[in-house]
Amino acid sequence: MSQSLPISWSTAEVSIPLEQIPLEQLSNSDLVLRCQQGVCPDRAAFTELLRRYQSHVDKILYHLAPDWQDRADLAQEIWIRVYRNIKRLQEPVKFRGWLSRIATNLFYDELRKRKRVKPPLSLDAPRNIEDGEMDWEIAADSPGPDEDMATREFYSHLRDAIADLPEVFRTTIVLREIEGLAYEEIAEITGVSLGTVKSRIARARQRLQADLQVYLNP
Repeated sequence: MSQSLPISWSTAEVSIPLEQIPLEQLSNSDLVLRCQQGVCPDRAAFTELLRRYQSHVDKILYHLAPDWQDRADLAQEIWIRVYRNIKRLQEPVKFRGWLSRIATNLFYDELRKRKRVKPPLSLDAPRNIEDGEMDWEIAADSPGPDEDMATREFYSHLRDAIADLPEVFRTTIVLREIEGLAYEEIAEITGVSLGTVKSRIARARQRLQADLQVYLNP
């Protein structure tokens, strides 16, 4: 059945089919609905979704694997998975979280295949710690000229500390501190309860603070 959007004027209400509305005027959830019509996803609508969310996928992969040279291949695999399964998404409004879950899961599948010893995460020093919260700055692509040896040493120890975290802790830290997702979104993406998400993030922060205590309190 064709989906449509109601447009209200002074005394009349007109419904315009989604396929007749320019793609750039459709909301993200309407694009998903359009992709769910027919036997195969609408390629034009899917291309528009890809255009809007490609940077989101790239951001996730960059902060999970900044030193991987084949991130583009993994991003392509993510979009292939999205294309094949988009009809299964029951709540189009939650497309972003669903996409994040696919990207995160595929990354860790690949990570397990490679049996990497250290996960390639890149986080900057915490700016402040208040009420148990830890705010992170995203590290620049290349160190600035004023970055001294002590700061570079901190980055090295921070990466080692994150590498020592259990995989589930690393995932929640990335989704919370890098992606800035709400606890509820992380719970949906990781498939665990809200309480478990909060516990994992709190324990991860405690372990990182303990490991980096010498740098946090010089």
